[in-house]
Amino acid sequence: MVIKSNSPEAYISQLPQERQKPLEKLRFIILKNLPKGFTEGMQYGMISYFVPHTIYPNGYHCKPSEPLPFLSFASQKNSINLYHLGIYANQNLYNWFVNEYPKHTNLKLDMGKSCIRFKKIDEIPYDLIAALCNKISVDEWIKIYEANLKK
Repeated sequence: MVIKSNSPEAYISQLPQERQKPLEKLRFIILKNLPKGFTEGMQYGMISYFVPHTIYPNGYHCKPSEPLPFLSFASQKNSINLYHLGIYANQNLYNWFVNEYPKHTNLKLDMGKSCIRFKKIDEIPYDLIAALCNKISVDEWIKIYEANLKK
């Protein structure tokens, strides 16, 4: 599902009605719980949260003109997907998330490297996502990112 938009509000407004409420709630949860310093915007066709160039001038190593990505979400054909680069880059955070997931839902975890797929949109574990958002500050994310770049 490719949605072209230049703002989170425009992105959500273009979705089918049954997808709008869950994405609005997901956005609210992320904005409420993400540590200060991350900026909301659009990256790679998704609603994203990133470290702005004012904090990390180097930007994303693959494309330095882009701010450093951290968290994104999107409505896909069969799921709502959350992309959390901290889970991919930090094994302890990954382990925490995998262990916590069954405490919040009876559904099987459907996860790729940084992608968490929610196929039953009425059963998104918002409390778990809120806790996940609080796990890494901007400064910690920059340190994790730079440590992984050096590998």
